[in-house]
Order: sequence, then structure tokens, then C-alpha cells
Amino acid sequence: MDLVNVLHMNAGTSECSYANSSVFQKYVILKSLRFLEDAVKDYGTHGFPECFKLADLGCSSGANTFLFVANVLSIVHAVCLEKNLKAPEEFQVFLNDLPNNDFNELFKMTPQFFSKLEKSINCFVCGVPGSFYTRLFPSKSLHFVHSSYGLHWLSQVPEKLLDNNKGNIYIAKASPPRVYDAYFDQFNRDLTTFLQMRSEEIIPGGRMVLTLIGRSIADPTSKDCCSIYELLAKSLHDLVVEGLLHEEGINSFNIPIYHPCADELKTVIGSESSFRLDKLETFEVDWDVRDANDIRSEDDSGKFIAKTERAVMEPLFAGHFGNTFMDKIFDRFAMHVTEHFSAEKTKTKYLTITLSLTRK
Repeated sequence: MDLVNVLHMNAGTSECSYANSSVFQKYVILKSLRFLEDAVKDYGTHGFPECFKLADLGCSSGANTFLFVANVLSIVHAVCLEKNLKAPEEFQVFLNDLPNNDFNELFKMTPQFFSKLEKSINCFVCGVPGSFYTRLFPSKSLHFVHSSYGLHWLSQVPEKLLDNNKGNIYIAKASPPRVYDAYFDQFNRDLTTFLQMRSEEIIPGGRMVLTLIGRSIADPTSKDCCSIYELLAKSLHDLVVEGLLHEEGINSFNIPIYHPCADELKTVIGSESSFRLDKLETFEVDWDVRDANDIRSEDDSGKFIAKTERAVMEPLFAGHFGNTFMDKIFDRFAMHVTEHFSAEKTKTKYLTITLSLTRK
């Protein structure tokens, strides 16, 4: 599977599009806002450049992308007022994602975004299609890089999984140790490459703020990162029982994603050595992030989570299994999530890791 051409969020503005089904991701961006504020303030200790150049890697489409940009502009403005610093005369914003990202829908939102800016702010926005595991920008051209919920995606499905992870689509309790080894090796290579690429593009002293889904403990089968994929696999197996999918199709499908623990991140960053790790924090996020007053039942939560997951996973699933059974797969998934909630005594949560780095 050619991930560069397959991996993207659901395009458009339909009910299951990413633009209309990314409440969870918005919650994470707002939850990590303090981290972003601290990094921008620290960068601006001695002032900002005349043209402040920032990049959002894995920007996807929808309002969340411009939420990040608006946050940075607001923070810079506040820092300059507080410290009596000269504000940047211009902001250059680079929005990056894979080529099949819905850039058209994203660019349609720019007039609305610009209309909300103060007239004194000169902000220039452009799209940069391409994998962030490659070079994307000229040498020493960026001051600040941001990525939210992008870096847990791998550049490819780990090699040598085809015969080793039968019946599963990610690391599971039933997976042999070599499956974890293959996933971690791929993550190690990818994160190392990511850091090497950014080290060439970011000026010395430039900052990165990265947020990704991780896991709370060393055990790679921890339920805070594996439960969701086990329920997705269960949904696929339901369709095998119904004669709609073949077992071989599931056996040859593995999700190109990895949820690291904090120690793994620290090890890779330390080994690559281009960046100083300034701060790393974790926080838990419920699968259903909506206010309790908006959740009518466990069944309602199951449907909401299935819609959120479909906006992210459907292109990947459709690329392997075809488009025919997407409704059935995610209907089954909603049912299994509901059953999961009924069986669990506590809410199931994702562990989110946010880290701030400085280019040495």
C-alpha cells in the first residue's frame, strides 16, 4: 500500500468528513495550548524576527488548522505587549500534509480566517504537500514548527508483519514480541528521520511543539493505546463471519501507526541529538470528549466515537478493503464501543504526550 497516496483524513464537508468530525482533535489542541504558549514566550524572550515563519505539519483540513495559527498570532501579540517588544511585521505560515489532503477545502477557509485578523497583522499562508519524513523547506528557514496528532503515524507499515500478526491490525495482547519490535524499529527510524529533516530546516534556537498519542507504560499492549484497534479488528472479523470479507484480507492489513511511551521518545530524541528536549508532559483524554450534558447514552457515545474514528481511518480501510463495506464496518465498531463502555467500570482514555524542543 502506497501510504503517501492513501493516507489522508476524510475530505469534504459531509457528516463523516474530518472537517466535521474532529471535535476530539480540537479538544487536544486546546488542552495543549498552555504548552504552546510557554514555547512561544520562551522563543520571544529576546524578541521576534521581522518575519516570523512557522509550519504546521500534518495540518489536515478544517477549522482546527487555523485554530493553531490564530493561537500563535495571539500569543506573539500578547508577549510583545507584555515585554514591550517589537512585533513581527509579517507572519509566514506553511500548512503541510500529504498530497491527497483536502487542501482545496482548507484554502476555502482562508478568507474567513483573514477577516478575523487585525488589519495591522500581515499574515501569508501557503500549502506544502509532502511527507514530513522528507525535506520540505529550505535550510534554516523556519523559526517555529508545530504538529498535533501527526507523529504517531508512520511512513509505512512495518516490514515483516504479514505472517506475524494474523487476526490483528495493530499490536495486540495476542501479537508475538517481534510484532512490537517491528513497530518500534519503524517508529525509531521515522522519528529519527523527522528530527534530522527538521534540524536542517529550523534555525538554531528555533522551537518545535509536538503532540501525539502515546501510552502510559512500557507494555506495548497497554489498553490505553490498543483497545481502539482491537475493537476495529473485531468489527472486521464480524464481516468475515457474514461472508463479506476474507480472513486473508485482515491478516494482510496492519495500521501504520505507533503509540510510544515517554521513555521511548526521550531515547530517540537523545540519540538523534539535534534538539534539546525542554519539556515533556502527558494528559489523558476520554474517547468521548464531549460535555457530559451532550452525551445521552453509551450507544450515543459509541456512534460519536465511530464517526470520529471513521473520519481518520476510512481512507486507509477503503484503500485495502474497498469502499463497499465502510458503513457496515463502522456500524459494527460503534456497537463494539458501546459494549466496551458497558463492560468497563471506568472511562477509557487516550494518553496524549506533548513535548517542546529547541534546535541546538
